[in-house]
Amino acid sequence: MERILQLKDERGWTEYRLSEESGISQTTISSWFKKNIYPSIPSLMNICEAFHISLSEFFAFDNSPIVISDRQRELLDNWNKLTIEQQDIILKLLKSM
Repeated sequence: MERILQLKDERGWTEYRLSEESGISQTTISSWFKKNIYPSIPSLMNICEAFHISLSEFFAFDNSPIVISDRQRELLDNWNKLTIEQQDIILKLLKSM
């Protein structure tokens, strides 16, 4: 929650603005902060999109952006299109190499 607060404050955003930008209800965002509840991964992805950062950048320890190559992005884009079962197969293949 601290990271979301940090990014929100850096931009001078209110909870309302974060809600508008992320498409997540203000009530939900408010309850995260009040109850110290962590958002789900899909919600976190919406938050990252609102801040125009990647999940990698969100979790970067030193706040420096993590740059990926075009080939890495292509790999990730294709990975996201796979079913869980297909991802498991790919992971097994990679581990066997």
